[in-house]
Amino acid sequence: MKLAINGGKPIRKNILQYGKQTIDESDKIAVMEVLNENKYLTTGPRVKQFEDDICKFVDVKYAVAVNNGTSALHCALSCLNLNKDDEVIVSCLSFVASSNAILYCGAKPIFCDIEESTMNIDANKIEELITNKTKALLVVDFAGQPCNYHKIKKITDKYNLILIEDAAHSLGCRINSCPHKPYVGSFADLTTFSFHPVKNITTCEGGMIVTNNKKYYNHMKSFRSHGISIDYKQREKSGSHYYEMTQLGYNYRIPDLLCALGINQLKRLPQWINKRQEIAKIYDNAFKEYSEYFKPLTQKYESAYHIYIIKLNLEKLKVSRDDIFKALKAEGLGVNVHYMPIHLQPYYKENIGTYEGLCPVSEDIYKRIITLPIFPTLLDEDIEDVITIVKKIIKYVIN
Repeated sequence: MKLAINGGKPIRKNILQYGKQTIDESDKIAVMEVLNENKYLTTGPRVKQFEDDICKFVDVKYAVAVNNGTSALHCALSCLNLNKDDEVIVSCLSFVASSNAILYCGAKPIFCDIEESTMNIDANKIEELITNKTKALLVVDFAGQPCNYHKIKKITDKYNLILIEDAAHSLGCRINSCPHKPYVGSFADLTTFSFHPVKNITTCEGGMIVTNNKKYYNHMKSFRSHGISIDYKQREKSGSHYYEMTQLGYNYRIPDLLCALGINQLKRLPQWINKRQEIAKIYDNAFKEYSEYFKPLTQKYESAYHIYIIKLNLEKLKVSRDDIFKALKAEGLGVNVHYMPIHLQPYYKENIGTYEGLCPVSEDIYKRIITLPIFPTLLDEDIEDVITIVKKIIKYVIN
């Protein structure tokens, strides 16, 4: 199907990415300070400062910084001492890291379907998946909107399950349903963040786990550093060379250099979230006249708008999502799709025994979703291009 219009000339000459890091001079200065000091490039004082700053921001007691968001998930799940007979319920619609980390710990992911409106885990479908093997619930704040934690917490309390929040999309977002817990990260037993370049703040690559449980905190500090219980600071303080490996850990440490960037980025997070919300509102208003053909996600709570997703009404459009996707690309929009349901991935089908039809809502919505560009440094003309191009393609399809 050919959707290029106006003689095949795209509206944009250069591709507008769906997501992009925000780096300014202050970030460069913060990083250069570490290099100019020429003292700590790996683990140093800025790692602890970054952890402390995140703790203060989200109002928790403990934080452990690691080298990426996947490592953060692995660290969090490692606290549970899972084995091959254990199960962890997880959303079926997420990046594969969410459930892969369960496999790293030797347990089995049990996929729960999503709400069509928000694309978050469907809290009404969780209890039917709980067995005597269930140890935890791992939920994902999809696109930046927190899950229904009021209902989810009642379930985890009822069945004595550990609640892990994958907040890779939602750092900086307030939980409206819990005014006494203002930001995500202060609600679950363990919450993980990602600082990949397209996330709400970046450390180039990086992640973090926050918790109010001191036992989990001490375990994760050791787990991220080969399972060693006495770090170099403690050895220097005591004047000893001696250290002990008390568990099988990994090298998940994050460099001081990257934490310097994270410290500086965190200072501007609230204004960046506000900007993302402003852009989303502009999109929402601009696309209202086409609600018969596509809609954004329903917002039940405040969203950090890590990504902005539209859901196509394919029955009205008479074309596939991929037709629309390719047409938007041809016009200069670097659109994306978030995500293919994890249980449909070949590895999971072949090794875990998942199958098509396991989570019908996510399977249906996967065929209809497209991610549009959204990030704080989008220019007014970029935003206008997104709106113009989307409307152009939809008009072409329906006429």
